[in-house]
Amino acid sequence: MATKETYRPAFTDPPGKNLAGIPISDLRLPTPYISYGLRYEEACTKHIQDTFHASRYFSLAGGTEDSTHHKHGFLHSGMGARLIILDSDLCRTTPEYHWLSTGIRSVDHCVEAMCSLSGTSASDAKAEEGLRLLLPGLLRCKADPDDVEARRRCQLGVNLAMGSVRAGVPMGGSHAIGHQLGPLGVAHGVTSCIMLPAVMKYNTQHGTDRPEIAAKQRRVQAILWSEAEVVKVLEAAKLVRDTADLGDLLDAVIRTLGLPRSLKDVGVSPDVIPALSKRTLSDFWAPSNPVPLLEAEQVQVILEAVA
Repeated sequence: MATKETYRPAFTDPPGKNLAGIPISDLRLPTPYISYGLRYEEACTKHIQDTFHASRYFSLAGGTEDSTHHKHGFLHSGMGARLIILDSDLCRTTPEYHWLSTGIRSVDHCVEAMCSLSGTSASDAKAEEGLRLLLPGLLRCKADPDDVEARRRCQLGVNLAMGSVRAGVPMGGSHAIGHQLGPLGVAHGVTSCIMLPAVMKYNTQHGTDRPEIAAKQRRVQAILWSEAEVVKVLEAAKLVRDTADLGDLLDAVIRTLGLPRSLKDVGVSPDVIPALSKRTLSDFWAPSNPVPLLEAEQVQVILEAVA
């Protein structure tokens, strides 16, 4: 399979019945496409039920060093998935908490991409398209877990969310801190639920010397205010367009989805904040935050805001 084809999603149509016209019950994929030696339908069920975040679309993985609790990133082209199956009907079996929280992880990809000072018009366009699919889709999934079309839109949004990362646009503080929360037992998607609004607030408060930081956040705010499903949530939270910042908007959406919004919610004690702040500085996306995170005290300010 050519490199440009590596991340192209494949759809089953009708859901769960066929892949490119081949009945699933008769389909056998060659060894590179079999997960742990399982047949297609077994591997497909495992992957779709177990995950919603975007790791399948990029050959980047993380591992924790037990002695330091520091999470390191590993990148190798051979680690990327070569066939990705999107079946919106099958993924109804994914637990709601996992589906929604990892969905917010993809929202995090879109938001930090659009707020990155290294973004391009092309990367911004993909991230915006992904955000417009993900946020209304997640809210619809919360309201009706059997809304298959909403799940399909979320799945499409995940692929777009990873477009900027694949293109080399760096993420920011939410990802950097989130990577180091993982070794403390905080699930990948949940880290974004807690950190993304806080990082957005920190960047506007401490990046006043860079007017483009606020300008990029205002563009994301405008997207949220233009989506009917999201507007219902923002108005229910009594937010006002002219006074609420991006952190406020994201907070309202995440709370509506019933997801954690503090370190206390996930059992992380304030006692670990100093060490966690120091570990974050070694993350590859700490310095690429719009307000570069170069001192532990900076990270500590963000963490204390969500303690």
